[in-house]
Amino acid sequence: MSTQEMSRSEISPSAVGRLLNGQTAIDFYGKRRFGIIGAMVVIVITVVSLWAQGLNLGLDFEGGNAWDVPASETFGIDEAEGVLEANDISVAGSRIQRRTSDSSDVITIQIEEIPPAQTAQLTRDFADAAGVEVGDISVSFTSSTWGDEITDKAIRALVIFLVIVSLFITFRFEWRMAVAALGAMAHDVIAVVGFYSVFQFEVTPATVVAFLTILGYSLYDTIVVFDRVKENDGKLAGARTPYEDVVNISMNQVLMRSLNTSISSILPVISLLVIGWGILGARSLQEFALALLIGMVVGVYSSIFIATPLLASMHGRDDTKVRRPRLTGDALRAAVIGAGASGRITAPILVTDDVAGSATPRPASELGAAPDRLLTHPPRPRKKKRH
Repeated sequence: MSTQEMSRSEISPSAVGRLLNGQTAIDFYGKRRFGIIGAMVVIVITVVSLWAQGLNLGLDFEGGNAWDVPASETFGIDEAEGVLEANDISVAGSRIQRRTSDSSDVITIQIEEIPPAQTAQLTRDFADAAGVEVGDISVSFTSSTWGDEITDKAIRALVIFLVIVSLFITFRFEWRMAVAALGAMAHDVIAVVGFYSVFQFEVTPATVVAFLTILGYSLYDTIVVFDRVKENDGKLAGARTPYEDVVNISMNQVLMRSLNTSISSILPVISLLVIGWGILGARSLQEFALALLIGMVVGVYSSIFIATPLLASMHGRDDTKVRRPRLTGDALRAAVIGAGASGRITAPILVTDDVAGSATPRPASELGAAPDRLLTHPPRPRKKKRH
């Protein structure tokens, strides 16, 4: 039994089985428009949301005073608003929320920066309204200049990171891959910012740390795909395979690996949200894990549906190889399976049927062609051995 016949006989009948066994034949390049349209929708939603309501910046960025007052049946959000109004402080510009966990139940009040004397008066009024001692109330103050410094340092770190990444990918792979990777990371940034703007989640320093971590994770997943693309491009250069086919073959080969890596990374982050925030009530873990979870999910999407199709599109405009129909269906699956673990194509692939006059890609065994027909140029004459 030939390699091609054996590969066909072992193909799983179900989509899940083909995914698990690395037998998928998804035309990622052909579906690139859906990925680009999805990215454009995310960008539009983000821009509209930022224009309409902006970001919900935390106290560390905007600056101001904050109190954590023990909650009770006689002291809640309404009572906290009453204390602010009694001291001529606008409730509309303040943030009041109740945070409950197994270990604590507090009312958090955040307002803009006020004089120290007024801060002390508000602390006493909160204590009287809640029926607790002044020492039972946690008071904090953050200057707005400190938030500006955090923002400047985060932007500076982001710029340096992007420059280093661009140079590394350019020298290790090529400049097109650097552009595609930056495009995918830009999409991840916009998507996470849009999510926080639409749902008005609070942006804190922990969120910024998670945000920078997201970029590294997204880049890792993209580099894994690009490395396989470069490897297959070199191995298929002799067959003058179009770059779109190289991308599709590579994506199908690493699809299950990308999904496994993503799932194994997302599950611990979900446990941080469920245990750290839901059970233990650790707010800092919630701020970090939420941004991390959103970024990981978005990063998987961008590496599959944005980075690689964008790379293929840029190569397609500069491709000087002979144009021929893109491999799809069984022909693409034969190429994916034929590469196997070694990366060498063992299942023969034809791009045209010169005998039948058809331009539909078909395996060589179906056309009755000899192995030499796989070449797009006349074979070299064999050298005669000297006796």
